[in-house]
Amino acid sequence: MDVSIILPVVNERENLCALIPRLHALLDREHLSHEIIVVDGGSTDGTREAAGALDARVIPECRRGYAGAIETGFAEARGDYILTLDADQSHDPDFATKMWRARGRADIVIASRYARGGVAYTNFVRRVTSAGLNFVLHRMLSMPVRDLSSGYRLYRREAIEGLKLQSVNFEVIEEILVKAYARGFSIVEVPFTYFPRGAGRSHAKLLQFGWQIVKSSLKLWKMRNSLESADYDERAFYSIIPIQRYWHRRRHHVTVSWARGAGRVLDAGCGSSLIVQSLNDAIGMDFNFAKLRFLRRYGMPLTNASAFALPFKDSSFDCVISSEVIEHLPYDEVLFSEMSRVLRPGGMLILETPDYSTIGWQIIEPVYGFLMPGGYKDEHITHYSLEKLSEILPRHGFAIEEASYIARSDLMLRCRKIETAAAGSESVGERASSAA
Repeated sequence: MDVSIILPVVNERENLCALIPRLHALLDREHLSHEIIVVDGGSTDGTREAAGALDARVIPECRRGYAGAIETGFAEARGDYILTLDADQSHDPDFATKMWRARGRADIVIASRYARGGVAYTNFVRRVTSAGLNFVLHRMLSMPVRDLSSGYRLYRREAIEGLKLQSVNFEVIEEILVKAYARGFSIVEVPFTYFPRGAGRSHAKLLQFGWQIVKSSLKLWKMRNSLESADYDERAFYSIIPIQRYWHRRRHHVTVSWARGAGRVLDAGCGSSLIVQSLNDAIGMDFNFAKLRFLRRYGMPLTNASAFALPFKDSSFDCVISSEVIEHLPYDEVLFSEMSRVLRPGGMLILETPDYSTIGWQIIEPVYGFLMPGGYKDEHITHYSLEKLSEILPRHGFAIEEASYIARSDLMLRCRKIETAAAGSESVGERASSAA
C-alpha cells in the first residue's frame, strides 16, 4: 500500500463527512493505493458510524490522549508512507499532493507555517504564541525545522518504526520529530497556508499545551545533547559552548591538514563529524548505523562495520583515521593490528584519543561531563596516554612522526606504517587461520 492516512478524532462527525470523501478523491486521482484510519477517542456524536460509512477504518485509541491516538494509528498503518493531519479541516487535504511530491527529498515532509512562503491565518494570541514557541524549540533543540508543532506530516514508514513514545498529548508531535531526526532520518519543510478549523471547537487548551511542550522539551534537550543523537558530532563543530566548539574545530583542522592529499582515506569510527565530510577521497565507517544514516545525505561512501574486524582487503588505504574511537572500546590490540593491515606500507595513521596522564584532561573531562551530561565522558572506558601508545604502536608496525595536543589534553598522533610490518599486524583472518 502506498499511503496510510491517520485521523485522530473526538466528536468530529461533521468535519469527517466533508474531509474523508475529499481524501479518497485526491488519492484516487493520484493513483495511490491507500487507507484512511480514524482513531477515535470516545466520540458521542456519531463520528464512528459516519467514518465507517465513508469507507474508513475506525479504531479506538490504545490509550487516552492525542499521543495515544497517534501511537495507535502508527501501529495499525500498512502503508509505505504515513500521512497525519487534523480532522478539523484546518489542514487542507489537497496540500497532501505537494507533500507526496516532496517525499524524495527527505524521510519526513512537514507542512510548515513558518518556512519561507508559509502563512498562518489565526487569531493574534494563537499566532504569536505558536510562532514564539516554535522559535524557542528550534533554537533549544537545535533542529533544522521552523515548524516543529505542525501535525500535518508525511512519514516514510522506516522513520517512525520502533519509536518509543512517552508523551501523553499534543507534545508527541515534537517528540516524534526530534527522536526520528536523532536516529539520522532527514526532514524537509514545504510552505503551507494554515486556516482555522471548520466546524466544532478545538480540543487543544493553549496554556496546558504550552506547559506540556516545555516539560517534554527538557527531556528532548538532554537526548539531543547525548550520544543518542546521530548528528552529535556535526553539531559539536557549531556548538554554542566555546570549549566544545574550539575542541572540534581544532581537531578538524589538525586531522584534515595531515590527511589532505594523502590519497584514499578510511575514517574508522567517523560518527557524523565534519572530518570525513571535508576529505575528497574518503570512506566513512561506523558501528552506529544512525550516524551513517545521517551522513548519507552528503553522498559519500559509507559502511557499517566494527573496528575490531575492518571489512577491507590488506593495504587498501593510503591513510587511516581513528579519531576519538579507541577510548570508547574495550582494550584489545586487534584494533591496532586491523588498522595496520588495511593500511599500505608507508601509509599514514592519524590517531586521536584523550591523554589521561595529563592534568589538563583530568580537569576538562569532569567539566565537560557537567556541561554535556550523557555525552562522551560517560563512554570513555579505556584510558590511554602518550607513553602507553608509544609502546603499543611499534608492535604493530607504526613509527610516530608527530604528536600534537588540543588544550594540552587531547593527544593527536601522526604515524607512519614502516615498510616491513611487525608480526603483530597480522589480520584477524590470518590469526584465525593459524589457530585452525
